[in-house]
Amino acid sequence: MSEEEPKPTFDWLPEGMEPLADGEYDAIVMGTGLKECVISGLLSVQGQKILHVDRNNYYGAECASLNLSNLYEKFQAGEVPSYLGSNRDYNVDLIPKFIMACGNLTKMLLHTKVTRYLEFKSIGGSFVYKGGKILKVPATPEEALRSSLMGLFEKRRFRKFLIYIDQYDKDKPETHEKKDLTTMTMRELYTSFGLQSDTHEFISHAMCLQIDDVHLDKPALPIVQELQTYCYSLARYGTSPYIYPMYGLGGLPEGFSRLCAIHGGTFMLNRDVDEILTDDSGVAYGIKSGNAMAKAKIVIGDPSYFPKDKVRPTGQIVRCICFLNHPIPNTNDSESVQIIIPGPQVGRQNDIFVCSVSSAHNVSARGVYIAIVSTKLEQDKAEEEMAPGLKLLGNVMQRFTTVVTTYEPVSDGLEDKSFISSSFDASSHFERDVDDLLSLYKRVTGTELDMNINADSVEADY
Repeated sequence: MSEEEPKPTFDWLPEGMEPLADGEYDAIVMGTGLKECVISGLLSVQGQKILHVDRNNYYGAECASLNLSNLYEKFQAGEVPSYLGSNRDYNVDLIPKFIMACGNLTKMLLHTKVTRYLEFKSIGGSFVYKGGKILKVPATPEEALRSSLMGLFEKRRFRKFLIYIDQYDKDKPETHEKKDLTTMTMRELYTSFGLQSDTHEFISHAMCLQIDDVHLDKPALPIVQELQTYCYSLARYGTSPYIYPMYGLGGLPEGFSRLCAIHGGTFMLNRDVDEILTDDSGVAYGIKSGNAMAKAKIVIGDPSYFPKDKVRPTGQIVRCICFLNHPIPNTNDSESVQIIIPGPQVGRQNDIFVCSVSSAHNVSARGVYIAIVSTKLEQDKAEEEMAPGLKLLGNVMQRFTTVVTTYEPVSDGLEDKSFISSSFDASSHFERDVDDLLSLYKRVTGTELDMNINADSVEADY
């Protein structure tokens, strides 16, 4: 029988302490949330030696997908009712979000070839709440003419606006129609087509995916590009611009973790971090966990792993996971759906997001629909503030509510070598979170992630 290899020793290791795994790494990543797993996957592909730890015994951190027993245990909800069916049929997202079919997250999945580990399916419909009704969002000129979102003359103006957006190319002045979108505001662009304020609202919130109205008085170009991505994604899949992985979002961090492991990364679950080690000048150089230590050039992680002086609160989000025995009413019996309630429609600044998935995506037992309502809190009245979303659901069999404080880093991490992601936002899509991920990647590596890849299909052949 061969003897166990002795653990490596290091000059920097205090007496009585053991090295954590191999001891020395290029980067230590804390938390297996999506952002952290994407970063560790990308760094490992570049040849960096990665140690990735998580305090939980499952992948995904805040954005994990849990089976029924784990979900009920997390929310201390008692025994799982038998009418919900088999435990193994469930993969319930703690932070439910949809993926823009031709957006940046899809590009990352393609860029890293993580799509080979996942299967996707389009979402059944995209809706907006207006005047007390749930209405389908039109995103083709033809569909706009049939929409009940606006009157006849407004439909024609909206159709003209969509045609302009479709043909607009920032590098081809002949498509600009003498409109400089680097200086013209979004409000001015809407007004130039004669569109009414109600139409501004649903385009901005339900199609451009803006979560408040601040963007209206900023240059129109970035918003127009987001609208183009929405329309392009919709044209690609037909029913809605969103896709979603079979078996839940937990497959995303797992896919990137697999990428990291294939390239030599070390993963340690169920391993809490007791301390982030810093030198006399406050620069991070490693972590301590129990009587073990690991050293690295940089430390990366979600806000929950860092001291409070490294992050600042950005607000609170309420999320309510609901089990239904029916599709959400007035959504054409869709097996999966997104509904955006623009804040101004219900006397709020921030939008309310409603999304629903079902057994069609292998996340619940047949006949059970999982609906989630989320919004950013404005008055610390969680129940009252998500009420407009809950009202749309009809009868709810079971619900689980969380209120979480969101955080962002106080610095870019370049000086103290502590690179921190921001908390996930309240929306039911990943667009803002991917912006944070791209920012984190640039801070960590000093370079922009190459996003020049065609996102036409997640079924690409490798």
